Amino acid sequence: MSEQLETPVDERERALRAIKARRDLAGHAVSYVLFNTVVWVAWALTSSGYPWPAWLTGLWGIGLAMNAWDVYMRPPVTEADVQREIHRLRTRHGQ
Repeated sequence: MSEQLETPVDERERALRAIKARRDLAGHAVSYVLFNTVVWVAWALTSSGYPWPAWLTGLWGIGLAMNAWDVYMRPPVTEADVQREIHRLRTRHGQ
């Protein structure tokens, strides 16, 4: 299997996707902090009983962590990955 060289256009597209993903993650993090601050303050000012905002903070935090993993730790799809998948699909369908 031969690796195809990445053209400047491909490189630019990949860079733009990476920048957009980081910006989206930053927006997600800001929303998380602001929303959870409001919810925890509302909880503290009203009842201070069962800490129900912990559910919101925890569940949304899982989503935020998954988003961060996708942006910073997930390896990019390579041409070798694409070729392996094509081979797997052809083999599975008997071609």
